[in-house]
Amino acid sequence: MAAASPASPTSAPPSVVILGAGFGGLTLARHLKNARVQVLLVDRNNFQLFSPLLYQVASALLDPSDVAQPVRRLLRGVHNSDFMQAEVESVDLEGKRVLTNRGAIPYDTLVIATGSETNYFGNQTLRDRSYPLKRLEDGLALRNRILTQFEQAEWETDPETRRRLLNIVVVGGGPTGIEFAGAVSELMDLMVRKDFPRLHRGEITVQLLEGSERLLPGFVPKLSWSAFDALTRKGIKVQLNSLVERVEEGQVVLRGGEMVPAGTVVWTAGVRGVIAGKDLPTNQRGSNRIPITDRLQLEQHPEVYVIGDVAGHHPDLPMLIPVAMQQAEYVAESIRTGSTRAPFQYHDPGIMATIGKGEAVAQLGRLHFSGIIGWFMWLTVHLLKIVTFRARFFVLIKWAYEYVFTDRPIRIAVRAGAGPSDAPADEVLRVEEPATVELTRNPVR
Repeated sequence: MAAASPASPTSAPPSVVILGAGFGGLTLARHLKNARVQVLLVDRNNFQLFSPLLYQVASALLDPSDVAQPVRRLLRGVHNSDFMQAEVESVDLEGKRVLTNRGAIPYDTLVIATGSETNYFGNQTLRDRSYPLKRLEDGLALRNRILTQFEQAEWETDPETRRRLLNIVVVGGGPTGIEFAGAVSELMDLMVRKDFPRLHRGEITVQLLEGSERLLPGFVPKLSWSAFDALTRKGIKVQLNSLVERVEEGQVVLRGGEMVPAGTVVWTAGVRGVIAGKDLPTNQRGSNRIPITDRLQLEQHPEVYVIGDVAGHHPDLPMLIPVAMQQAEYVAESIRTGSTRAPFQYHDPGIMATIGKGEAVAQLGRLHFSGIIGWFMWLTVHLLKIVTFRARFFVLIKWAYEYVFTDRPIRIAVRAGAGPSDAPADEVLRVEEPATVELTRNPVR
């Protein structure tokens, strides 16, 4: 179906409302810079998150400001665009308006680019007792948890309790899971060697659980097993064909009854689309994606486009940044010209994942790389994709510092309170009974 025709020179420019300031939404707004439309970008957060490096915030390598940039800063120079920080409550398709906590927003064209969120598949124990790694708040909460567990373990006299505190279980063998497992293992090596003299490395366990028969199911088997070997060399225990049934206090229970001790559980095994309003159609396969035509429009409402993780193609495209950005460019051209275009086609630029210093896998079509070559490719590509020069500069400096000195100075656990009179919202160190602290160092190193 054709998009609406461009307005005449004497009329007001058509309004384009974009829901979501992620890679898809911001790419679209920028590509409409010289179009005769008025763009309003709406998001619950006032920043864009560079999610591929969020795990480095959780593992104390990068600051939040290195991976998140203010939306208004990114829209400087895009004079036909504006931004509103608001919560989307619903979309009135017939009335052509978006209902938010700041009021109703009318539109001529609507683009839904609301991204994805953690999917717990209806398992309440996962929601209650595991740490996700999807939002900026998740990265900070997980970093606080790891550092706090170390501080508590340093003065814990019971060996079993200490081991439990230092046991991290990562669930999910996709890129986020293996990248975080590798990074947190290196962080633990560093902290034990330099900062926590009463602990020794043998007390620390990083375990990765994957429900399928191999890691990185989107990669070719050769690279999957390269990642497996790299994780194992780092001392990470990888367990395949391990489906989580529930998470209990201090342990993960697998399907079949096996119990895995866990002081901290990190859930990276699923995401689903974020639907902006209950009236929008969704598919029935659990991924919460909106069915669309091959031109990225709603079947009955061609003035509504859907892009990114929430867009449901047949078959579904992967929930990857390049997909969202290519869809944004396609929709921008459709809006700009107002004409019918050929169906959208995704051009796969390749996929990558790093396992830590000097180890990564890269799949670029028929070209497959691992080890140090894959790692340099991963560094180069991710550095170039960071949005601003300032962030790119500081990320490069911190990567170089960590590589040369094997140190991560951002090891600060910050507790944020909900208000002036409220207790800290994050965890605090507690002991059930008064304890006598023994001021000795662990003789075993």
